[in-house]
Amino acid sequence: MRPQAPSLIGRDAQLGLLRRALSDAQQGRGGVVFLVGEAGAGKSRLAAEAVGSALGDGMGVLRGRSSTTVPVVPFRPLTEALMSLFRTGEPLDELPLGPYRPVLGRLIPDWNTGAGDSSSMVILGEAVLRLLMATDNGRGRLLVLEDLHDADPETLGVLEYLVDNLEYSPVLLLATVRTDFSDALDLAQSARRRGAASVVELPPLTRPQVRELVAGQLGTSPEEVPTPVLERLWEGSAGSPYLVEELLQSMISAGTLVQGPDGWRTVGDPRGDVSSALARGILRRIDRLGAEGLTLLSAAAVLGRRFPLTVLQRMTGVDDRALLSHLHAGVAARLVVPDEPAPDWYSFRHSPTVEALFTQLTPSQRAELARQGAEAVEKLHPQLPGEWCALAAGLRSEAGEDAAAGKLFTEAGRRALTAGALGSAVTLLSQAETLLARAGDPQERAGALEHLLPALAESGDFDRALGLVEHLHALDSAGLGASRLAVLHTRLAKVAHTAGRWSDGNRQIDRAREVLGANPDGAATAAVDVTAAYLALDTPGTDRIQHAEKLARSAADAAERYALPSVACQAWELLATVARERDPSESRAMLEKALSTAERHQLPLRRMYAATRIGGNDWLAEGDTAGLLSAREEALRLGSINIVHTVDGILVLDGVMRGAREATRQTATEGLTIVRRLGLAPAVRYLLMSLASLEAHQGDRQAMEAALDSFAEWEGAGSQEEPLTLGMARAFCALMEEDRDLARAELGAVSALERHNPTTYHLSGTHGVGLLLDVLAGDADRARQGRVAATAVGRMRWNRQFVTLADAVLLGRQGQGERAAERIGAALRDAAAYPAALHLGLRLVADAAHEDGWGEPVAWLRRAEHHFHEQGVPAVTNACRAALRRLGAPVHQHRSGTDGIPEQLRALGVTVREYEAFRLLADRLSNKDIADRLFISPRTVEKHIASLMNKTGAADRADLCARSTRLTKS
Repeated sequence: MRPQAPSLIGRDAQLGLLRRALSDAQQGRGGVVFLVGEAGAGKSRLAAEAVGSALGDGMGVLRGRSSTTVPVVPFRPLTEALMSLFRTGEPLDELPLGPYRPVLGRLIPDWNTGAGDSSSMVILGEAVLRLLMATDNGRGRLLVLEDLHDADPETLGVLEYLVDNLEYSPVLLLATVRTDFSDALDLAQSARRRGAASVVELPPLTRPQVRELVAGQLGTSPEEVPTPVLERLWEGSAGSPYLVEELLQSMISAGTLVQGPDGWRTVGDPRGDVSSALARGILRRIDRLGAEGLTLLSAAAVLGRRFPLTVLQRMTGVDDRALLSHLHAGVAARLVVPDEPAPDWYSFRHSPTVEALFTQLTPSQRAELARQGAEAVEKLHPQLPGEWCALAAGLRSEAGEDAAAGKLFTEAGRRALTAGALGSAVTLLSQAETLLARAGDPQERAGALEHLLPALAESGDFDRALGLVEHLHALDSAGLGASRLAVLHTRLAKVAHTAGRWSDGNRQIDRAREVLGANPDGAATAAVDVTAAYLALDTPGTDRIQHAEKLARSAADAAERYALPSVACQAWELLATVARERDPSESRAMLEKALSTAERHQLPLRRMYAATRIGGNDWLAEGDTAGLLSAREEALRLGSINIVHTVDGILVLDGVMRGAREATRQTATEGLTIVRRLGLAPAVRYLLMSLASLEAHQGDRQAMEAALDSFAEWEGAGSQEEPLTLGMARAFCALMEEDRDLARAELGAVSALERHNPTTYHLSGTHGVGLLLDVLAGDADRARQGRVAATAVGRMRWNRQFVTLADAVLLGRQGQGERAAERIGAALRDAAAYPAALHLGLRLVADAAHEDGWGEPVAWLRRAEHHFHEQGVPAVTNACRAALRRLGAPVHQHRSGTDGIPEQLRALGVTVREYEAFRLLADRLSNKDIADRLFISPRTVEKHIASLMNKTGAADRADLCARSTRLTKS
């Protein structure tokens, strides 16, 4: 009998779809195809056909398979697929992956720096996508992932991202999934509903197709298949290709179907129980391998459907020659197959083979084999790296060794949590906690809970995490030490903080302090205090900042005494954030302390966080972005995507403030596409706030409101960015509409927000433009201006320009016009980087300066009018023109060439024709020569010269010529 049919039967339509998908990928139109069917429907066979076609067309092929060897192996199929890239000899170190290369260290051990970002499967999905595209050879790539019904949650999280983003890539993802209920099947069906993937279902074979398949297996024509055989196989297989083949093999092995000179014929009754016949057929094939072969395969079955040869050999003591002999015999008997993507691994062809082997083992035999397997794994891999830890844990559990299994599951879960594999971490640590509770080991159980609680919090399963309070009560009564129990309560408090359940979190903090008693352990208290500080900072209340600062300072002091570097860094970062409003130098000193602590204890991510905060402080203080750009480069090197996009958001807002309209809009739009796709909500909110501010600074209320509507959809209410949406966006938009009352109302709303819930964001206007508006309206006096000017927030560069303008207005009212003019000069120096704010400030103070008789209000209004005319802000442009008319100054029409007039001359009202004459004065030309060059009359030139002397204040024509020479050379 042939080992398999020469071609796929009944799958022509599916093959056609796969070939079209492969062709599309080769042309840069990637996609996703899920092959869905019952066990034995032929999914792997169809995938193999696709692999053959892809290789024949020169496409690169990567293959991976999910595993049932152990309960959970995070990222197994992806790691298996991507690791094959390193076996091709392709140069991979110079691939253009940017910040995503370190992220891939979670899948590729050679790239694991230990510092990659681990917060999101989506970020990892983007990294995988970029790697696949970067390694494309120009002919397209096929990524095959089999048995996704056994995949871990993290793999499915990455795949969900790939499904939605492969359309414009040269990559085809082909995945196989059983029809049994699973998260993978949900993923496939969901992708099909939104049009992101094709789901190819493999239906049972029809009766004619079963006949054709049997004929192919027997090497005869369909007409020569005995009718009783066809009836038996049709009824017993329900159209499953696998069952057809297995039942046919069983009939031949049992002698029910024999081949004679006249072809195939039946002997006796071919009918019988399908399941028992199938099991008997499998066992008969195993029996032919001999006693040693049975022992070998039984041990392999205990290891799982997939099994490593090195471990199997150590378990059984079989030498190399016998091992390979039995495996080759197993392959010939169609019981096992080489696991092609993974060297040194084999797998059983179908799960019924494993089940049949288990029927031959007593529980004690199975437990003994599991113990031997665990010992073999531990001896071969002493540190149990990667998947070996979870494999050993599963085997110890199978052997009935609850305590040993629980410890190993705890370690595997801890590693998964560190790698960001939250779903796997929860599964592994839950198993650990259950086993250790059964083993009666409170210390080890506490260790499992210490990791399980943050894993549940990070995965969003807050109810289950908080439900573990009862487990803590049990540990309390079991005599667990006070410090260890306090740590657990603190972990629960962190869960509550993440969930926004402030009262639950504070109750856990109270319980932790109660457990520690009157003379608590200092190290445990530090961990409690730093968690309590973050809870206090985010718990609504007017004194939350003061309370948080007190707790964080206590934690920082204790962390230094007890050598707790991570706690110390967290505490100093919080203290620096709070101190920034009070004293920037104090804030910097704290961040420098966190920076040095992180460097001393080799905590690269903590160092980067501190450096980013230092850069942010410098930006607020003087508008200097150098520190932020440096921190961004460090984040790129470490692969911290969150920090990269956080810094990018700040730089976008900086671009808004600097008036780089088009470049900023493009950067923000491109950034939004990425962070929305990555699901980075804080970065999305910040960019939407910045975009709203950009539109507001142009006076485009409709576009601003659209951006703010999107902001609200990303849980903007109550966020740190919310005050900025009022101060940087709505208030500025009102000013660009010349509605000062509305602007003041918006800034009043900011003050109300910040009174009830103080914020650590300081550009909302309460210490800047809001003060200036109140001074202009007569609602703020010298005392209030002095108080604001004395604050660190008032001294931040963006705010400082408005505070200084307010000072100038007050000085002018006091009759100190000269000092007021000096303060205007200081304000303009601060505002030099912010053109919209600079010209808005000039517009706002011009009327007050005119009324009090100081400064140059006409020149200021002309500058502002020209700026807002060029920026397309009609309300302010028209208001400036009206103000100039009130002041008796001429209002010039905007003509072609106005942009060429230097700012200082344009502010004086110099026209285009006058400037043309002014430039020629540098050559000491006569009126007639100037007239000839400009094609105007000498009389007109004389008028221009007279107007220029009046506007510039030149003493005579020679002085005017000298001024022209200086300006031309500059």
